[in-house]
Amino acid sequence: MDAAAYRVIQESITNVIRHAGATRAQVRVGIHDGLLHVSVTDNGRGPATGAAVKGGYGMAGMSERVRLLGGSLITRTLPGAGFAVEATIPARLP
Repeated sequence: MDAAAYRVIQESITNVIRHAGATRAQVRVGIHDGLLHVSVTDNGRGPATGAAVKGGYGMAGMSERVRLLGGSLITRTLPGAGFAVEATIPARLP
């Protein structure tokens, strides 16, 4: 669980730095009702669209890691400007 959350944050921040043109990013992490919630948002331009998009495996890799743990990953463009990556993973506390 912790490694998957770390990778979601790492990949999201990497995407902010490389692609978003953002001036700000925010990371939120918390556990509520047995679920680990990870949210990374920025104020950048969001993902490119159209035929010229060349995608890597970052988003797919994040989604797969989270899914294998029984969780979910949502990515979305924010109103106005920005992008959000939100993961929910069942928390397995010691």
